[in-house]
Amino acid sequence: MSKLSKILLGTITLSIACTLSCLAQKAAPAPKPVYADPVYDGAADPVIIWNPKEKAWWMFYTNRRATVNDSTGVRWVHGTRIGIAASTDGANWHYVDTANINYRPDEGYTFWAPDVIAHNGLYHMYLTYVPGIFSNWNHPRNIIHLTSTDLRNWKYESVLKLTNDKVIDASVFRLPDGSWRLWYNNETDGKSIYYADSKDLFSWEDKGKAIAANGEGPKIFRWKDHYWMIVDVWKGMDVYQSDDLLNWKRNARILEEPGKGKDDGAIGGHCDVVVNDGKAWVFYFTHPGRVKTNPAPSESVAARRSVIQVAELQLNKGVVSCDRDQAAYIRLQGR
Repeated sequence: MSKLSKILLGTITLSIACTLSCLAQKAAPAPKPVYADPVYDGAADPVIIWNPKEKAWWMFYTNRRATVNDSTGVRWVHGTRIGIAASTDGANWHYVDTANINYRPDEGYTFWAPDVIAHNGLYHMYLTYVPGIFSNWNHPRNIIHLTSTDLRNWKYESVLKLTNDKVIDASVFRLPDGSWRLWYNNETDGKSIYYADSKDLFSWEDKGKAIAANGEGPKIFRWKDHYWMIVDVWKGMDVYQSDDLLNWKRNARILEEPGKGKDDGAIGGHCDVVVNDGKAWVFYFTHPGRVKTNPAPSESVAARRSVIQVAELQLNKGVVSCDRDQAAYIRLQGR
């Protein structure tokens, strides 16, 4: 190939690369909200996992009954099943179904806040179970373990023996030595975050308090050469940093200030984080009617409804931040 031909080829290649880059930059950002449940309009507590059989990302979420005609206390937060939504890119989601969870020992059973992981060809779900539909919070809550081979049908394995019968919001992460750690909210200890360890995902040993702070919905992930925990503190979410998954230091608070996008004007709550292609995407829920200015009446559907939003995490000079008003050009790659 002549020198001129090589120059022309290089110019063409560069032009194509620039064109593709421009097209990627012009791709539509994720909508706000990124997902709203079409059944009860109460999507919350998301967790996202790649489904290789369907070649899509699946979102499992608490399907709160925001539109039910029952305003007695918090009954609408009970009687919930776990919803499933699917997406090929993380930006565009559609409703699939509810998960078929084969553990229903009580009338009016309640499922909350799943965490789902894959290991050695088997899926594991750690799910908060409440034995009924109640108008207040004064009832038992346990974390149960389920397994599945297809992400749709779930077999009951056990009720985890943790510190007491008032525990919610499991988050499971694999330790460097190959064992597993589960973080959860101990409601009897000022809603502190506790943890338990396991070598096989089936038998767990409770270890006590993980961080000396109050909050719920812990989410643990690895990103930018550090471990991170995000905790819902009911006024945004606190971010903790660790190098050993035992000692945690508070790093920042995110999603406290209201956003300007549709249904994003309230605090962000109970999230999942997907680290993909070097970027970290936080999927969180909001109650759009619970804005600081002119909030909806507390017993109204407008105040109860919740939706899922997505934003990108940033790490600048060691501090995590999240600009919820920045367009989220999310395009998750399959695994």
